[in-house]
Amino acid sequence: MKSFLRLHTWPLVGLAIAANLGLQLYLATGELKSWAQIDWMDVAGEGGSAVLALVWLIMLLRSRPAGRVTRLLALGLACIFFSWWMDTLDEFVQLPQTVAWDNWLETAPMPIGLLLLTLGIYHLNQEQRAISQQMSKRERLFREHRLFDKVTPLGAAEYLRQQIQRALAEACEMEQPLSLVAVDLDDFDAINRRYGQDEGDAVLQAIAQLLMLNLRRQDLLCRLAGDRFVAVLPNTGEAQARMIAEELQQAVASLAHRTGRHGERLFLRASTATVMALEDDPEQLLRRLNLGLAQAKQRLPRCA
Repeated sequence: MKSFLRLHTWPLVGLAIAANLGLQLYLATGELKSWAQIDWMDVAGEGGSAVLALVWLIMLLRSRPAGRVTRLLALGLACIFFSWWMDTLDEFVQLPQTVAWDNWLETAPMPIGLLLLTLGIYHLNQEQRAISQQMSKRERLFREHRLFDKVTPLGAAEYLRQQIQRALAEACEMEQPLSLVAVDLDDFDAINRRYGQDEGDAVLQAIAQLLMLNLRRQDLLCRLAGDRFVAVLPNTGEAQARMIAEELQQAVASLAHRTGRHGERLFLRASTATVMALEDDPEQLLRRLNLGLAQAKQRLPRCA
């Protein structure tokens, strides 16, 4: 409440002074009407409207920061309040017939207030559109960030599915083959158990960089889950995909990765599988790829 009063002291004080001056002017010029002369329907209508305008003004000032939009809306509501306030005073005070300025005080502030209110609403609309655009950008950026893996600089599973869908459409349109390669580290759980999750994350980051260096510019690498990576290979047939898979497998086996704490050399190896898109959707294609990878891991001899 204190911050509200400190921020909007002058508008409220100015309105109170103007309302009091109007009251004093009426009392100094005219005479109070008798109880029977007062039209209570007009008092209820005009006075109630003035009270509502004042409530709107206070709600506006409490809910918005200072600025051009707030200033226009507040001035508009203040003028409307003043017009209805003077109309209400006219029901209690009888002015001489020779007085003409009361009509100006009662009617002139209303169109001015409506004009200011209209300008304020227009700028408020512009402001809200700008805020909506910013929120849309932030929401889109947040969604895109959620599609990327937290450990490696790669797209995550949902991003991979979206890109496969796009690649399938492009391959169909261009009448070109599309293949996928999966790379899965063998015995990765043993690294996490022996050296800890931080070292495991470092291994995944090193593998991600290694695989990206051994892929072509047009290829896309993503982290499907855990220690499993998938590369989308556009305009690539099955035979060429198998060659790329073998190169990636050899690159992993040749990687000289050492642990961060003790500098111990880790001998890594990976299983790979390839599939070429036929008439699949992304889920069917990934299902076939995972099945091929499971078969490849079964054939691979385990370390003792």
